[in-house]
Amino acid sequence: MWRRYLIWFAHEHVDFRYAEIQSILSLFDMPIKYIEKPCISKPYWVVELPSEECVKKIASRSVLIKNCIELWGRAKTEARLHENLKSSISNDTGSWICTDTSDDNSDFHICPSELLEACSDGEKSFKIEVETFCKHFTMKEKVDKIEKFSYLPLKGPVKLKNPDITLSYLEFYGVDPNNVPEHPHDLFFGRWVADGQRDLIQVHSLKRRQFIGNTSMDAQLSIIMANQAQVAPGHTVLDPFVGSGSLLVAAAHFGGYVWGSDIDFMMLHARSRPTRVGQKVRTKEESIRGNMESYGTKSKYLDVIVSDFSLPMWRSDLKFDAIITDPPYGVREPIEKIGIERENYTLSEQHLVNHIPAKVEYGLPHIYSDLLNFAATHLEMGRRIVCWYPLVREEYKEEHLPYHPCLRLVSNSEQVLSKLTARRLLTYEKISEDVPARTVDPNATEHNFREKYFTVGELTRRERKEKRAKELIANSYWIELSKCKNT
Repeated sequence: MWRRYLIWFAHEHVDFRYAEIQSILSLFDMPIKYIEKPCISKPYWVVELPSEECVKKIASRSVLIKNCIELWGRAKTEARLHENLKSSISNDTGSWICTDTSDDNSDFHICPSELLEACSDGEKSFKIEVETFCKHFTMKEKVDKIEKFSYLPLKGPVKLKNPDITLSYLEFYGVDPNNVPEHPHDLFFGRWVADGQRDLIQVHSLKRRQFIGNTSMDAQLSIIMANQAQVAPGHTVLDPFVGSGSLLVAAAHFGGYVWGSDIDFMMLHARSRPTRVGQKVRTKEESIRGNMESYGTKSKYLDVIVSDFSLPMWRSDLKFDAIITDPPYGVREPIEKIGIERENYTLSEQHLVNHIPAKVEYGLPHIYSDLLNFAATHLEMGRRIVCWYPLVREEYKEEHLPYHPCLRLVSNSEQVLSKLTARRLLTYEKISEDVPARTVDPNATEHNFREKYFTVGELTRRERKEKRAKELIANSYWIELSKCKNT
């Protein structure tokens, strides 16, 4: 019989949950049943999975999951939950008993074998944890809630550190911190099974990393990208706009062998201006290789290469298992390729040796056309490319996203950057080997994000100044009026 589980998420990057979990399920080829349709307004999913091993596999990869518990009971009120748990002790059918007549089946309980085993085994230690969402309780209040479970016939000793069984009691008070109800919307009780990989956020934090740049990817988002690319041990992974190599760190963590390339010689050789406040020069130890070594993944690091992505460099028969990248947007880093605007320009042989090529603008439509063409040619069949795409929020239309006939858009998640701008994490899967001649994306339109970004910024600054000026005029008017009344 499939078991029912509660997947409890951290309430951040909520638009990425479904894409990350579905990618992990697909990676491990695991089925799932959703008892409720996943929604971003709740920090949890209620699901059924074939075994506990499936839950542990999901938790071993996901950075958005806080923990997973085997669900033993659920109710809308505290009294009902305790009634259900008391009834479940005598339920030896192994089946869920639904005591709620509503359509959402939000009131149910079961007596799992683990509870019977814990009750009968006097040597198994246990503890009960209390977690609440959107409402804070003191330690005394939490202890009072734990004491209400004293009817559970647990014979083993209480052990707060590393017990044999951890039982979890969770209360959900909604997601609006400004309107917290007196009583919870939902209550859950069950056995802790596994924690997610939230600790990796601190382990891979940019604050602790030796070598970073202006656009180094946040540790959590890097891991999400590696999960959506389904990076697994032994895979060969490429980031063609590698920068300071944050995405390589995440891919290597999951066992991928990583390549990188970038047009910025100074960044790849750690000679660019330092990013950290107060640091005037970079140290000799700063490098992508140094980062990999500090995380114990140096053996997964193949190399990084200075190259122009618009020009072919790789052998046509070379294949990668995943491509994860964050192309430049032209805001904090320039979008450039090798070229010169002068016509009929030639270079004499005597100047060729020490020549540093000139660069011209590499428009976003051309970057993404080249990127998807490259993926269609160099990805293994069924493998994925994961990349970010910047846009102005009010102009967003899904049909305008980059397109290629050999790639299928698997997921599309939004990260809001400001009130007016955002970027979307796009995941494509290769579905065909019939790669046409170098194609131009039919969806590609003039998309100068840099120009729109700063134009929008100027407008908002102007609006703020005008609003402030009107407020000052209004204030001075009322001040003068009050003076007149006083005289």
